[in-house]
Amino acid sequence: MSPSRPSPIPLEQLQAAATQAAVLLKALSNPTRLLLLCQIGQGEYCVGDLETLTGIRQPTLSQQLTILRAEALVSTRREGKQIFYRIASSQALAVMHVLYEQFCPPEKGVSR
Repeated sequence: MSPSRPSPIPLEQLQAAATQAAVLLKALSNPTRLLLLCQIGQGEYCVGDLETLTGIRQPTLSQQLTILRAEALVSTRREGKQIFYRIASSQALAVMHVLYEQFCPPEKGVSR
């Protein structure tokens, strides 16, 4: 007797989930956007701070932030003339945590 398996997920549901995952992975596949999400995942930042922290020049920064907003991966808050960015997608944040664990190992002798 084989171990019982859970009921299979309907094909339409799997296809929809695969499409959503592919959209997220496409957004994450760009190194500049990935760097921005790594930074924004640590807290809320304005454009000037992101430029300083990442070294990404303003035209490229604005272009990539626009894409991240269009994909609903980040959201904004305006304070005067400044716009602050924060992670808006729990799925993106979860993937970022896995990527961080896999690709950003702790320095030797430093505990997390």
